[in-house]
Amino acid sequence: METFIELSIIIGITVLIAGIMRLLKQPLIIGYILAGIIVSPYFLDIVQSTETMVVFSQIGVALLLFIVGLSLSPKVIREVGKVSLITGIGQIIFTSIIGFFIGRLLGFSVLVSFYIAMALTFSSTIIIMKLLSDKKDLEKLYGKISIGFLLVQDIFVIILLMIISFFSDNLSVDKLSIGVLLGMIFLIIGFILISIYVLPKLSTFFAKSQEFLFLFSIGWGLGLAALFHYMGFSMEIGALVAGVALSMSPYNQEISSKMRPLRDFFIILFFILLGSQMVFENIGQFILPAIIFSLFILIGNPLIVMILMGLLGYKKKIGFQAGFTVAQISEFSLILIALGVSLGHLNTEILSLVTIVGLITISGSTYLMLYSNKMYPYLSKYLSIFERKNIKKKIQIKKEYDAFLFGYNRIGFNILMSLKKIKKNYLVVDFNPNTISNLTKFEIPCLYGDIDDLEFLEELPFKKIKLAVSTIPDFETNMLLIESIRKINPNTIIIVRAHQIEDALKLYEKGASYVLTPHFLGGEYLAKMIESDRVDDKKYKKEKKKHIQTLNNILDKGHKNF
Repeated sequence: METFIELSIIIGITVLIAGIMRLLKQPLIIGYILAGIIVSPYFLDIVQSTETMVVFSQIGVALLLFIVGLSLSPKVIREVGKVSLITGIGQIIFTSIIGFFIGRLLGFSVLVSFYIAMALTFSSTIIIMKLLSDKKDLEKLYGKISIGFLLVQDIFVIILLMIISFFSDNLSVDKLSIGVLLGMIFLIIGFILISIYVLPKLSTFFAKSQEFLFLFSIGWGLGLAALFHYMGFSMEIGALVAGVALSMSPYNQEISSKMRPLRDFFIILFFILLGSQMVFENIGQFILPAIIFSLFILIGNPLIVMILMGLLGYKKKIGFQAGFTVAQISEFSLILIALGVSLGHLNTEILSLVTIVGLITISGSTYLMLYSNKMYPYLSKYLSIFERKNIKKKIQIKKEYDAFLFGYNRIGFNILMSLKKIKKNYLVVDFNPNTISNLTKFEIPCLYGDIDDLEFLEELPFKKIKLAVSTIPDFETNMLLIESIRKINPNTIIIVRAHQIEDALKLYEKGASYVLTPHFLGGEYLAKMIESDRVDDKKYKKEKKKHIQTLNNILDKGHKNF
């Protein structure tokens, strides 16, 4: 009962601290670590059942890696895209190399510098996904690219954790025997074969009962983690393999959603334990290294991403926004250092150092991301060095156009087809170099540019255009577009896009001729279809055939998502 009371008090304190973090618009992970510091021996000294907390923490890490494995299906690498792959790998290489040399210059050993450099390399997918969702930027170009290269980071850190887990007291290649390697390979191959030929049939049986599916998922994930640990391998590898084995199941998303609440509870205890284990006796000697490493993450990492994306042909604003998504270290960074401590490679003082860096960078990057749009106008003129020179050349349009289409996304595809039918001269404007490359292949008139850039808008010939359509969902961007066109041509038909009712009304006030609201129009179209087709199966089959044909046409043009 004492353990129960102890955990209840710790959770209560964590709720209070997390609530304060919520008010400060900070990720809750900071609240968990701070709660751990408060209940540590240095303050309230509440944590007595350390062994219980350690077990719960191990369960949390196992469940975290299990869920990560569920998302690592073989098709993942194909979906991240070239820019995400190149940027992700490039950022890992440059951050780790620079971080290693900073560690050596600060007097850390080669092994400690290696661990710190690796920890600085990874950014938090969970935190960034939450921030992008809050900003409604998940569908924006920089959001999609960021998620892609964060996924590349996740794959790399998993491989790194697997490699480090092979070693015990000393990081030596001699420790990695041929027998251990072969045992691991045969074990993994065995579970891959099970995942292909056995698990799909079993998961279909388990899925008939939601409660049984949940129980099976826990048993499979923790069971394999325990099996790998019993056979002398890492628990983390077992949990990951368990997730990957189920990733090809048709119920992987359902399993993941059911496991998340359980993961969240136990991983909270991991971060609380992490905070409670921080060492403060010699903290003074780590203040300067913590500040230097934090500045490198907050400033250096975004610069690396901006340089890489500039070299790939992206506009400075895309690189600027994407850069801030790597301006913090990840929960995997802390797991990596904790693993190093458990293996005897590091002492708890290094864990305290990296935890401080985590607190500084996670809190700092949160505000950088939230206020990036307000910061950009002040920094824009200094960011031009991150754009390729040939992109900055003067726009040359060969002829006058009747219509402009801003944003060639899945909505833009259908609009473009309509412009072709009414035989109007049109020009597609998009800020994704890959999109422009694809449009050029299909000989579609297009122009690379960002309509967030006022100078770019001022160079476009709006004087004689009859129609301007923007499929870009950003409210401020569409307000700027309407204002720029209305100054030159008050008679142009301007159609823009919005997701919020208030935004739509403001766009109308600004001068929009029509505001496209995709969700409302989708529901309206379906309502009309039900009214006209009623319950006539033949009519629905006709609609289905037409829709499949449209989807295939869109797929042929390079679009993969709705």
